[in-house]
Amino acid sequence: MKRRVVVTGLGAVTPIGNNVADFWAGIREGKVGISEITKFDTSDYKVKIAAEVKDFVAKEHMDFKAAKRMEPFSQYAVAAAKEAYADAGIDIEKEDPFRAGVIVGSGIGSLQQVESNYTKIVEKGPNKVNPLMVPLMISNMAAGNISIQLGFRGKCTNVVTACASGTHCIGDAFRAIQYGDADIMIAGGTESCICPSGVAGFTALTALSQSTDPMRASIPFDKDRDGFVLGEGAGVVILEELEHAKARGAKIYAEVAGYGATADAYHITSPIEDGSGAARAMELAVEEAGVKPEEVEYINAHGTSTHHNDLFETRAIRKAFGEAADNVIVNSTKSMIGHLLGAAGGVEFVTCVKSVEEGFIHQTVGTTEADPECDLNYAIGAPIEKPIHYAMSNSLGFGGHNATILIRKYVED
Repeated sequence: MKRRVVVTGLGAVTPIGNNVADFWAGIREGKVGISEITKFDTSDYKVKIAAEVKDFVAKEHMDFKAAKRMEPFSQYAVAAAKEAYADAGIDIEKEDPFRAGVIVGSGIGSLQQVESNYTKIVEKGPNKVNPLMVPLMISNMAAGNISIQLGFRGKCTNVVTACASGTHCIGDAFRAIQYGDADIMIAGGTESCICPSGVAGFTALTALSQSTDPMRASIPFDKDRDGFVLGEGAGVVILEELEHAKARGAKIYAEVAGYGATADAYHITSPIEDGSGAARAMELAVEEAGVKPEEVEYINAHGTSTHHNDLFETRAIRKAFGEAADNVIVNSTKSMIGHLLGAAGGVEFVTCVKSVEEGFIHQTVGTTEADPECDLNYAIGAPIEKPIHYAMSNSLGFGGHNATILIRKYVED
């Protein structure tokens, strides 16, 4: 039998707050973390804005020497993991460390290391490359550094599926506990690539909004949307086997009820036009949870603010939910924090958990008039307060990767 899995700890580093309390306060007030790029000179760039993490000081979250051996994507991951660990009240000294694992992914890793070291090669020769270039750059180092910092010695992996990475990591951690590979898992996603090559690359792909108005740049499902806003940060959670959590008296935020993962097998950047891949991921999550579509009250959509994603995800929701699609409330956290790429699913999972806990669904900030072909209830104009028993989080990644997590309000037996 599958074991039941619950959420016992939350951690976040985001463009609107560097911990869960500040992030959630920003969500509740509809705060937008998008502003002019400060990390490099954008004079020659068409895109001028992004959703940067602000006032993050790595040495406040970890040893200074350890921080120097991490790039920002790893620093954000460690900070969020430490917050989730403390929130869960776990003491690894009292646990079997080989029953505690980490699955935290990054879609890209460190483009900054590639940039700076390539410049050194060109200007000074290959012998001047940073000896730590490779371990600083590679995406698995977020999970590796968390494991080292917290002493978790069980399964330690990372899933790299572009913008679906965070949700796939949480889904795989859910499976690891369900089938007995671990009792505790740290899971989520992290990203930091607001840098010249990151912005130039996505701009060349015509994926980014060229708006200079932070309030009208990331506007998922809006008729005037013109691309996503690049964001950064980390969302990391503690998942735990139910009986293990109960035995140690842990606070239980929610239960993970279902997980679906599929592929479009269609195109390297565009979701399949009929939404069938994402729809099947949603259907799988609902089926595993043993619920009917009409029981799901809320969907935190991938909702990137690109033409194709928002339209095809809308079609996917209609395909998966049928008539129930008219009653489910849909929103996009990216309207406030931009698109965190590999970290998006982690932060949006935290949003879903808090939404279930407090009965609060944030509005899709900045979106004023939905595209006529985007015909769902996108929580435009104001947040919605109502009890939530089931919340769904969707993530879609370049390459045709689809991931859906369904959580439910935890009720003691």
